[in-house]
Amino acid sequence: MTTTASPTLSFFAALLLLNIVESMAPKAEEDSVGGCSGVPGIPGSPGHNGLPGRDGLQGEKGSDGMKGPKGDRGEQGATGNLGPMGKKGEKGDGSDYSNNWKQCVWKRADSKYTGLIQECVFKKRQSSTALKVAYAASIRVYCPGSKCCGRWYITFNGAECSGPMTIEGLVYLSSTNDNPHRHRQIEGFCENIPSGSIRVAVHVGNCHGYGSADRYSGWNSVSRIMIEEYPQSQT
Repeated sequence: MTTTASPTLSFFAALLLLNIVESMAPKAEEDSVGGCSGVPGIPGSPGHNGLPGRDGLQGEKGSDGMKGPKGDRGEQGATGNLGPMGKKGEKGDGSDYSNNWKQCVWKRADSKYTGLIQECVFKKRQSSTALKVAYAASIRVYCPGSKCCGRWYITFNGAECSGPMTIEGLVYLSSTNDNPHRHRQIEGFCENIPSGSIRVAVHVGNCHGYGSADRYSGWNSVSRIMIEEYPQSQT
């Protein structure tokens, strides 16, 4: 008895055979155009600048740099104007002796023949300076028909000046009846006087080689002692 195959079974058998044939067949090469990389594109335009960033925090102080080389010597400046010459001060002493002066003034008649007439205390600032002293007054000697002389002199703390010599003045008359009251001034510089309080005094006395005589100081007028402190003398 001849058996006829089912149409459905025949269809599945044909489909299976087709899959086997396709798996055994060599694969076709890929299309040469579609498989290669494309040409690089044109670069794009540059973008816009971004917005400025915020300020950063302040950093710590850096260490000192190395000392630089010494600079070139500058040009010489213009010559300045000469100022007033100052007074030379004593080395090591900050005192100022400029404008250090004093005067003692009185109005008194003094008829003594010898002795102290007036004293004036002066504060000397430096030991290296000198004192200039002047005695101004009306003075006279009187000796009718004979010769006479009177000596007026300055002392410093009771001693006459020895730097360099005494400060003195003389009035001399010879065989006259005149009574010559005249204004006279006796002055001079004295050095080698220490600093501090100095008793400056004027005295009257005898001249060398002459005895006592009638002497008069300060008749009918003002008398004065003037004292000034000066810098050292030139050598």
